[in-house]
Amino acid sequence: MKGPGMNIPEARRRFAALVDRDQEGFRLAEAALLIAQEEYANLDVTAYLARIDSIADTIKAQLALELDPMRIVQGINSHLFDALGFRGNREHYADPRNSFLNDVIERRLGIPITLSIVYIEIGRLVGLPIAGVGMPGHFLVQYTAQPKPFWIDPFHRGNVMTRADCQQFLQRLYGEKLPWNDAFLDPISDHDILQRMLNNLKIIYAQQGEHRRALSVIERILVLSPDLPYEVRDRGLVHYQLGHLQAALYDLQRYLELFQEAPDAAVITRHIDALRQQLEP
Repeated sequence: MKGPGMNIPEARRRFAALVDRDQEGFRLAEAALLIAQEEYANLDVTAYLARIDSIADTIKAQLALELDPMRIVQGINSHLFDALGFRGNREHYADPRNSFLNDVIERRLGIPITLSIVYIEIGRLVGLPIAGVGMPGHFLVQYTAQPKPFWIDPFHRGNVMTRADCQQFLQRLYGEKLPWNDAFLDPISDHDILQRMLNNLKIIYAQQGEHRRALSVIERILVLSPDLPYEVRDRGLVHYQLGHLQAALYDLQRYLELFQEAPDAAVITRHIDALRQQLEP
Protein backbone atom coordinates (compact mmCIF):
# COMPACT_ATOMS: atom_id res chain seq x y z
CA MET A 1 0.00 0.00 0.00
CA LYS A 2 1.37 3.39 -0.97
CA GLY A 3 1.42 6.49 1.14
CA PRO A 4 -0.66 9.49 0.06
CA GLY A 5 0.56 11.07 -3.14
CA MET A 6 3.33 8.51 -3.69
CA ASN A 7 3.97 7.23 -7.21
CA ILE A 8 5.92 4.10 -8.05
CA PRO A 9 9.17 5.14 -9.80
CA GLU A 10 9.79 3.76 -13.27
CA ALA A 11 13.03 2.14 -12.07
CA ARG A 12 11.04 0.15 -9.52
CA ARG A 13 8.54 -0.94 -12.14
CA ARG A 14 11.42 -2.20 -14.28
CA PHE A 15 13.02 -3.88 -11.27
CA ALA A 16 9.75 -5.64 -10.41
CA ALA A 17 9.27 -6.83 -13.99
CA LEU A 18 12.85 -8.10 -14.16
CA VAL A 19 12.90 -10.05 -10.91
CA ASP A 20 9.51 -11.57 -11.67
CA ARG A 21 11.42 -13.84 -14.05
CA ASP A 22 13.23 -17.03 -13.07
CA GLN A 23 16.88 -16.60 -12.11
CA GLU A 24 18.02 -17.68 -15.57
CA GLY A 25 15.84 -14.96 -17.10
CA PHE A 26 17.66 -11.87 -15.83
CA ARG A 27 21.13 -10.56 -15.09
CA LEU A 28 21.98 -10.01 -11.46
CA ALA A 29 23.91 -6.83 -12.31
CA GLU A 30 20.97 -5.39 -14.23
CA ALA A 31 18.68 -5.80 -11.23
CA ALA A 32 21.31 -4.27 -8.94
CA LEU A 33 21.69 -1.30 -11.28
CA LEU A 34 17.92 -0.77 -11.31
CA ILE A 35 18.10 -0.56 -7.52
CA ALA A 36 20.65 2.22 -7.92
CA GLN A 37 18.54 3.95 -10.57
CA GLU A 38 16.05 5.09 -7.93
CA GLU A 39 18.89 7.12 -6.42
CA TYR A 40 20.42 8.14 -9.76
CA ALA A 41 17.55 8.89 -12.12
CA ASN A 42 19.81 9.31 -15.17
CA LEU A 43 21.80 6.14 -14.60
CA ASP A 44 22.41 4.32 -17.90
CA VAL A 45 21.96 0.66 -17.00
CA THR A 46 22.99 -0.58 -20.45
CA ALA A 47 26.25 1.39 -20.33
CA TYR A 48 27.27 -0.11 -16.99
CA LEU A 49 26.40 -3.62 -18.16
CA ALA A 50 28.62 -2.97 -21.18
CA ARG A 51 31.47 -1.99 -18.85
CA ILE A 52 31.11 -5.28 -16.97
CA ASP A 53 31.05 -7.13 -20.30
CA SER A 54 34.22 -5.31 -21.37
CA ILE A 55 36.05 -6.34 -18.19
CA ALA A 56 34.99 -9.94 -18.77
CA ASP A 57 36.11 -9.82 -22.42
CA THR A 58 39.55 -8.62 -21.37
CA ILE A 59 39.87 -11.44 -18.84
CA LYS A 60 38.66 -14.02 -21.37
CA ALA A 61 41.29 -12.87 -23.83
CA GLN A 62 43.99 -13.17 -21.18
CA LEU A 63 42.81 -16.64 -20.12
CA ALA A 64 42.65 -17.92 -23.72
CA LEU A 65 41.59 -21.60 -23.48
CA GLU A 66 42.33 -22.01 -19.77
CA LEU A 67 40.04 -24.57 -18.11
CA ASP A 68 41.53 -24.95 -14.64
CA PRO A 69 39.13 -23.17 -12.25
CA MET A 70 41.87 -22.03 -9.88
CA ARG A 71 43.82 -20.43 -12.72
CA ILE A 72 40.63 -18.76 -13.96
CA VAL A 73 40.08 -17.33 -10.46
CA GLN A 74 43.68 -16.13 -10.43
CA GLY A 75 43.11 -14.44 -13.79
CA ILE A 76 39.95 -12.70 -12.57
CA ASN A 77 41.70 -11.62 -9.36
CA SER A 78 44.74 -10.29 -11.20
CA HIS A 79 42.69 -8.11 -13.54
CA LEU A 80 39.96 -7.03 -11.13
CA PHE A 81 42.06 -6.26 -8.06
CA ASP A 82 45.56 -5.62 -9.39
CA ALA A 83 45.00 -4.03 -12.80
CA LEU A 84 41.70 -2.24 -12.11
CA GLY A 85 42.15 -1.67 -8.38
CA PHE A 86 38.80 -2.86 -7.05
CA ARG A 87 38.90 -3.14 -3.26
CA GLY A 88 36.82 -3.32 -0.13
CA ASN A 89 35.88 0.01 1.43
CA ARG A 90 37.07 -0.58 4.99
CA GLU A 91 37.29 3.12 5.81
CA HIS A 92 33.65 4.03 5.07
CA TYR A 93 31.84 0.70 5.16
CA ALA A 94 28.41 2.26 5.84
CA ASP A 95 28.58 4.71 2.92
CA PRO A 96 25.40 4.06 0.88
CA ARG A 97 27.47 4.32 -2.32
CA ASN A 98 28.98 0.95 -1.43
CA SER A 99 25.54 -0.56 -2.11
CA PHE A 100 24.98 1.06 -5.52
CA LEU A 101 26.58 -0.97 -8.29
CA ASN A 102 27.23 2.04 -10.54
CA ASP A 103 29.18 3.69 -7.71
CA VAL A 104 31.09 0.48 -7.04
CA ILE A 105 32.10 0.30 -10.71
CA GLU A 106 33.02 4.01 -10.88
CA ARG A 107 34.88 4.21 -7.56
CA ARG A 108 36.13 0.59 -7.57
CA LEU A 109 35.11 0.46 -3.92
CA GLY A 110 32.46 -1.69 -2.33
CA ILE A 111 31.30 -3.94 0.46
CA PRO A 112 31.37 -7.76 0.29
CA ILE A 113 28.00 -8.18 -1.38
CA THR A 114 28.43 -5.59 -4.14
CA LEU A 115 31.97 -6.68 -4.92
CA SER A 116 30.60 -10.23 -5.03
CA ILE A 117 27.95 -9.16 -7.56
CA VAL A 118 30.70 -7.78 -9.80
CA TYR A 119 32.68 -10.98 -9.32
CA ILE A 120 29.69 -13.26 -10.00
CA GLU A 121 28.83 -11.39 -13.19
CA ILE A 122 32.38 -11.55 -14.50
CA GLY A 123 32.82 -15.17 -13.44
CA ARG A 124 29.68 -16.24 -15.25
CA LEU A 125 30.70 -14.35 -18.38
CA VAL A 126 34.07 -16.13 -18.51
CA GLY A 127 32.39 -19.51 -17.95
CA LEU A 128 33.10 -20.05 -14.25
CA PRO A 129 30.18 -21.72 -12.42
CA ILE A 130 29.79 -19.57 -9.30
CA ALA A 131 27.05 -18.45 -6.94
CA GLY A 132 26.62 -16.12 -4.01
CA VAL A 133 26.88 -17.37 -0.43
CA GLY A 134 25.16 -15.40 2.32
CA MET A 135 27.39 -16.37 5.22
CA PRO A 136 26.42 -14.40 8.35
CA GLY A 137 28.30 -11.15 8.57
CA HIS A 138 30.29 -11.57 5.36
CA PHE A 139 29.18 -12.31 1.80
CA LEU A 140 31.21 -14.78 -0.27
CA VAL A 141 31.24 -16.41 -3.71
CA GLN A 142 31.33 -20.17 -4.20
CA TYR A 143 32.81 -22.17 -7.06
CA THR A 144 30.12 -24.81 -7.45
CA ALA A 145 31.20 -27.30 -10.13
CA GLN A 146 33.65 -29.69 -8.52
CA PRO A 147 32.96 -32.26 -5.77
CA LYS A 148 34.94 -30.19 -3.27
CA PRO A 149 33.87 -26.58 -3.74
CA PHE A 150 35.93 -23.62 -2.69
CA TRP A 151 34.96 -20.11 -1.71
CA ILE A 152 36.17 -16.72 -2.89
CA ASP A 153 36.22 -13.50 -0.85
CA PRO A 154 36.00 -10.50 -3.22
CA PHE A 155 36.21 -8.05 -0.31
CA HIS A 156 39.69 -9.41 0.42
CA ARG A 157 41.04 -9.34 -3.14
CA GLY A 158 39.51 -12.64 -4.20
CA ASN A 159 41.14 -14.69 -1.44
CA VAL A 160 40.38 -18.38 -2.00
CA MET A 161 39.06 -20.20 1.09
CA THR A 162 38.35 -23.75 2.17
CA ARG A 163 35.40 -24.68 4.38
CA ALA A 164 37.76 -24.64 7.38
CA ASP A 165 38.95 -21.14 6.41
CA CYS A 166 35.33 -19.95 6.34
CA GLN A 167 34.69 -21.46 9.77
CA GLN A 168 37.73 -19.70 11.21
CA PHE A 169 36.68 -16.42 9.61
CA LEU A 170 33.20 -16.64 11.13
CA GLN A 171 34.64 -17.47 14.53
CA ARG A 172 36.80 -14.34 14.35
CA LEU A 173 33.65 -12.34 13.61
CA TYR A 174 31.35 -13.79 16.26
CA GLY A 175 33.40 -15.94 18.62
CA GLU A 176 31.21 -18.43 20.47
CA LYS A 177 28.05 -16.33 20.01
CA LEU A 178 27.23 -18.02 16.72
CA PRO A 179 27.88 -21.80 16.49
CA TRP A 180 28.95 -23.03 13.08
CA ASN A 181 26.36 -24.50 10.71
CA ASP A 182 27.37 -25.99 7.34
CA ALA A 183 24.25 -24.37 5.86
CA PHE A 184 26.01 -21.00 6.23
CA LEU A 185 27.95 -21.89 3.07
CA ASP A 186 25.01 -23.01 0.95
CA PRO A 187 24.67 -21.08 -2.34
CA ILE A 188 21.74 -18.69 -2.48
CA SER A 189 19.64 -17.47 -5.39
CA ASP A 190 20.16 -14.18 -7.17
CA HIS A 191 16.81 -13.05 -5.75
CA ASP A 192 18.18 -13.68 -2.25
CA ILE A 193 21.36 -11.75 -3.09
CA LEU A 194 19.27 -8.74 -4.10
CA GLN A 195 17.21 -9.01 -0.93
CA ARG A 196 20.31 -9.10 1.24
CA MET A 197 21.78 -6.12 -0.58
CA LEU A 198 18.57 -4.17 -0.06
CA ASN A 199 18.48 -5.12 3.60
CA ASN A 200 21.98 -3.67 4.03
CA LEU A 201 20.81 -0.44 2.42
CA LYS A 202 17.69 -0.36 4.59
CA ILE A 203 19.79 -0.62 7.76
CA ILE A 204 22.05 2.23 6.60
CA TYR A 205 19.13 4.54 5.84
CA ALA A 206 17.34 3.66 9.09
CA GLN A 207 20.47 4.49 11.07
CA GLN A 208 20.77 7.79 9.21
CA GLY A 209 17.10 8.71 9.76
CA GLU A 210 16.53 8.73 5.99
CA HIS A 211 12.91 7.57 6.25
CA ARG A 212 11.86 8.16 2.65
CA ARG A 213 14.86 6.31 1.31
CA ALA A 214 14.32 3.50 3.83
CA LEU A 215 10.71 3.24 2.66
CA SER A 216 11.76 2.93 -0.99
CA VAL A 217 14.17 0.13 -0.05
CA ILE A 218 11.53 -1.76 1.95
CA GLU A 219 9.13 -1.46 -0.98
CA ARG A 220 11.68 -3.22 -3.18
CA ILE A 221 12.32 -5.94 -0.60
CA LEU A 222 8.57 -6.56 -0.67
CA VAL A 223 8.68 -6.74 -4.46
CA LEU A 224 10.97 -9.74 -4.01
CA SER A 225 9.04 -11.26 -1.07
CA PRO A 226 5.61 -9.64 -0.70
CA ASP A 227 4.60 -11.26 2.58
CA LEU A 228 7.71 -10.97 4.72
CA PRO A 229 6.12 -10.08 8.07
CA TYR A 230 8.94 -7.99 9.51
CA GLU A 231 9.27 -5.98 6.30
CA VAL A 232 5.52 -5.30 6.26
CA ARG A 233 5.80 -4.17 9.90
CA ASP A 234 8.84 -1.99 9.21
CA ARG A 235 7.12 -0.39 6.23
CA GLY A 236 4.20 0.46 8.49
CA LEU A 237 6.50 2.00 11.09
CA VAL A 238 8.30 4.07 8.45
CA HIS A 239 4.96 5.20 7.02
CA TYR A 240 4.09 6.36 10.53
CA GLN A 241 7.36 8.31 10.77
CA LEU A 242 6.47 10.00 7.49
CA GLY A 243 2.91 10.85 8.59
CA HIS A 244 1.26 8.32 6.26
CA LEU A 245 -1.20 7.22 8.93
CA GLN A 246 -3.62 5.20 6.80
CA ALA A 247 -0.77 3.31 5.12
CA ALA A 248 0.84 2.71 8.52
CA LEU A 249 -2.41 1.31 9.92
CA TYR A 250 -2.86 -1.00 6.94
CA ASP A 251 0.65 -2.42 7.19
CA LEU A 252 0.64 -2.92 10.96
CA GLN A 253 -2.69 -4.74 10.78
CA ARG A 254 -1.34 -6.84 7.91
CA TYR A 255 1.74 -7.69 9.97
CA LEU A 256 -0.37 -9.18 12.75
CA GLU A 257 -2.40 -11.13 10.17
CA LEU A 258 0.78 -12.58 8.68
CA PHE A 259 2.48 -13.28 12.01
CA GLN A 260 -0.15 -14.13 14.58
CA GLU A 261 2.47 -15.22 17.11
CA ALA A 262 4.55 -12.06 16.69
CA PRO A 263 6.66 -11.43 19.80
CA ASP A 264 5.97 -7.70 19.56
CA ALA A 265 2.21 -8.10 19.01
CA ALA A 266 1.28 -6.14 22.15
CA VAL A 267 3.43 -3.16 21.11
CA ILE A 268 2.09 -3.19 17.55
CA THR A 269 -1.48 -3.45 18.83
CA ARG A 270 -0.95 -0.29 20.87
CA HIS A 271 0.35 1.46 17.75
CA ILE A 272 -2.73 0.30 15.83
CA ASP A 273 -5.08 1.60 18.55
CA ALA A 274 -3.29 4.97 18.56
CA LEU A 275 -3.48 5.21 14.77
CA ARG A 276 -7.21 4.45 14.78
CA GLN A 277 -7.75 7.23 17.29
CA GLN A 278 -5.77 9.68 15.16
CA LEU A 279 -7.72 8.70 12.06
CA GLU A 280 -11.13 9.05 13.66
CA PRO A 281 -13.14 11.88 12.03
